[in-house]
Amino acid sequence: MASTTGVFDRVWTWPNLISVLRLACAPVVWWLLFVADAPWPAALLLGALGASDWIDGWIARRFDQGSELGKILDPTADRILLLSGVLALLIDGSMPLWYGGLILAREVVITVVTVGLAAAGARRIDVLWAGKAGTLATMFSLPAFLGAAISDGWFRDLNLLVAYGFAIPALVLSYYAAVRYVPEARRALREGRAERAAAGERP
Repeated sequence: MASTTGVFDRVWTWPNLISVLRLACAPVVWWLLFVADAPWPAALLLGALGASDWIDGWIARRFDQGSELGKILDPTADRILLLSGVLALLIDGSMPLWYGGLILAREVVITVVTVGLAAAGARRIDVLWAGKAGTLATMFSLPAFLGAAISDGWFRDLNLLVAYGFAIPALVLSYYAAVRYVPEARRALREGRAERAAAGERP
């Protein structure tokens, strides 16, 4: 019971509210693209979601509104928004298949490993800076790829330049973070099992 209380302490904070609002925008992007046929508003919304990626964390640090729930909610919102945006642009045909495939492959592996570690009793692993930066760069590449697909001339070339300017660092940072997670995962599993064993020995 104590661990549940710890996770859900300080629920109503501004950072948590921002994370929930960002999550609520995921279906809006799909609606703008595939129902309203409004790709430019969809691109602007994707850009705003990318820019807001660091806002909740900054507010939590600046105003001391960090919480255990926020440490779970923020990366969860990042993962869902990233996967939703990549899938939408792949279906729309705005994103290169190789880029979307590499991003999705990495996310699937990380998700499967995270679930497996949790089932094996590992403690939660904090998000690495490289992973957070990779997610941010990916989110900024999405509106640029979409903008390139729906424009022409010099503006299309500019959007492509911006898109690849974010896409290449995004892949480097994301896969670097994935490699860095290997020793972190081993440590988390070892420490999590040790904590459970110690708790089981208490009267």
